[in-house]
Amino acid sequence: MTTLNGVAAAALSLDQLPTHQWATVLDVQRPDGAEDRELALRLTEIGFVPGEAVRVVATGVPGREPLAVRLGHTTFALRRHEAALVRVVPGASRHG
Repeated sequence: MTTLNGVAAAALSLDQLPTHQWATVLDVQRPDGAEDRELALRLTEIGFVPGEAVRVVATGVPGREPLAVRLGHTTFALRRHEAALVRVVPGASRHG
């Protein structure tokens, strides 16, 4: 279990979040490989930071890739591999 503002919640990766369900970003995982570390940094730089509200608004067919992800007032297309680096907890205290 992970806590967010003192509340226990089950964390999952963004690629596992059901479509149209709001969630709150917990963190971006920092992988060992140099390429994935750069990807994690880019995800953080574009706004995937703790406390941000996020949701998957659409998925591609077949294979649910790419994911259209809403973060604030911006929609991003992420590959499943990229979305898997973002840990979230279902539910969001605020969203836009």
